[in-house]
Amino acid sequence: MKNKTDIKSLNLCELEAAFAQMQLPKFRASQVYRWLQVQGVSDFDEMTNLPLALREQLAAAYYIPSAKIERKLVSALDGTVKYLFSLYDAQTVESVVMRYKYGYTICVSTQVGCRMGCKFCASTLNGCIRNLSAGEILSQIHAAQRDLDIRISHVVLMGMGEPLDNYENVLRFLELVSDENALHISARNISLSTCGIVPKIKELAKLKLQITLSVSLHAPNDAIRNTIMPVNRKWGVDTLLAACREYAEDTGRRISFEYTMIHGVNDSDECARRLGKKLRGMLAHVNLIPVNPVKENTFHKSDRARMERFIAVLNEYGVTATVRRTLGADINASCGQLRQSAKQAAQKEVSN
Repeated sequence: MKNKTDIKSLNLCELEAAFAQMQLPKFRASQVYRWLQVQGVSDFDEMTNLPLALREQLAAAYYIPSAKIERKLVSALDGTVKYLFSLYDAQTVESVVMRYKYGYTICVSTQVGCRMGCKFCASTLNGCIRNLSAGEILSQIHAAQRDLDIRISHVVLMGMGEPLDNYENVLRFLELVSDENALHISARNISLSTCGIVPKIKELAKLKLQITLSVSLHAPNDAIRNTIMPVNRKWGVDTLLAACREYAEDTGRRISFEYTMIHGVNDSDECARRLGKKLRGMLAHVNLIPVNPVKENTFHKSDRARMERFIAVLNEYGVTATVRRTLGADINASCGQLRQSAKQAAQKEVSN
């Protein structure tokens, strides 16, 4: 794709400006934009209402990012679908489609890999290869909708990568995915998850977007969080929570704190009390998540009784909490695991 522009990452105004420079009528930009953003085509030749000469002209200057299905796993338990997508440069990312009573939610990736180094996460095992463009993030939605013949109504940026480490591309994605002329997914139906890059949280707060900010907290103090989340050594728990309070006050939006329950590490009554004291009075909710088994670490999930006790202690401080519903357990639906297993299989094949 050298010397070509990612056309799916352009908004309608930018596309109209580009078409004006090419001395093309304005309605052509709207046609192309609809093909890209609504239909999710991956080839200019699919734009059947465009003249062949125009399609060739566009193909010479632009490329359409796509997500090609390399592997697809479907849960026999709940119908959750997990995809391993390959991109233009043969890099792979994962997405998960989950069905709820209100419709379909997709969890998308924002980077190939992740540089954050969280100890319980498979996505970060090989570091970050590169950022995804807005068009590449969108392509995961388009590919899943086409494959399953569904309309996705909710998006979670909680797949591979740290969204705020790819800030500009993620903002453009949010603009495009919520555009009424495109997929038109309401900002209120979009959740962005971050491990806690404080300066970007503060920047995001100024935009007053109606998305849900999900903060991967996973510990009530620096002593524990430092051992499982390297980002905490730069922005400690108190610094992060201060930024979260500001965000909630500035946007009026409740923050969702993700808290992975790891047996014997962060699941004690004392941890719950510390967390309750720190979150008391904040517009917030805590999602408890049983840690996913990853063979590269020795973490084990807390049992149900321990999680219920953790919730009871938080409730004493006026903090609401629930255990997040586990979907796709039989297909390892947490992101990073499928890509890692595929990479290991390829390495084994080469060595043989």
